[in-house]
Amino acid sequence: MHPHIEAVIFDWAGTIVDFGSFAPTQIFVDAFKQAFDFDLSLAEARGPMGLGKWQHIEALGNDPVIGQRWQEKFGQPMRPADIDHIYQTFLPLQVERVGAHADLIPGALATVENLRAGGIKIGSTTGYPRQVMTRLIAVATTKGYSPDCTLCADDLAAGARPGPWMALQCVLDLKINSVAHCIKVDDTLPGIAEGLNAGMWAVGVALSGSPAGLTLAEYQAASADQLETIRSRVSAEFKAAGAHYVIDSVADLLPVLEKINARLMLGERP
Repeated sequence: MHPHIEAVIFDWAGTIVDFGSFAPTQIFVDAFKQAFDFDLSLAEARGPMGLGKWQHIEALGNDPVIGQRWQEKFGQPMRPADIDHIYQTFLPLQVERVGAHADLIPGALATVENLRAGGIKIGSTTGYPRQVMTRLIAVATTKGYSPDCTLCADDLAAGARPGPWMALQCVLDLKINSVAHCIKVDDTLPGIAEGLNAGMWAVGVALSGSPAGLTLAEYQAASADQLETIRSRVSAEFKAAGAHYVIDSVADLLPVLEKINARLMLGERP
């Protein structure tokens, strides 16, 4: 038996659905505003993308610039109780709106179908909590996407990204023989770290995800030079974080799969 890729574990928003990962970003802005009348920009909200959502809010509060504004407005640093209040404001907004951001990224379905035709299992992990994912999974299923397993940020007692636990639970659920026979595909640095920490091949998505911050219409209207500028910036971030490969979107994954299989045949491991 020759070593080969047995499973691909995809992130959700910005990787498979929701081009540009706008659902969580805008709702962080709205949740801060509703909970505490605190202004947050879209760019700021994107900063810690990929973490569990409670941890994402915590990271925003610990950001030097945002934290200083919070201190000036409230006279003290953001407290756990404040994070809880923003999170509880965030959850119903996210459940309400996530279905409106469930369109599959162009090429995603064809890529998944090709993987399955080759006997490769499809796992998924996400920074969304289970309450949000129940809604998103239902909508994505109607659009033709239904992974073999989905692990959410609040599913495991051990925690979520950047730790390896969700990805490793996929290995257990899918009955994979080796973590080295898995690819983790993600548009965020915590998601790349998740794959690397689990001992997997890590592939970053440069143009369809949160770091690029483009809507699908903006992506389609952008010039080659504009896209190359963004691609270069995001790719450098992913490579510095240890990603083995960087692609524009999941539509470009299959050639990378072939390269990784060739490396496995030569005895290489992530």
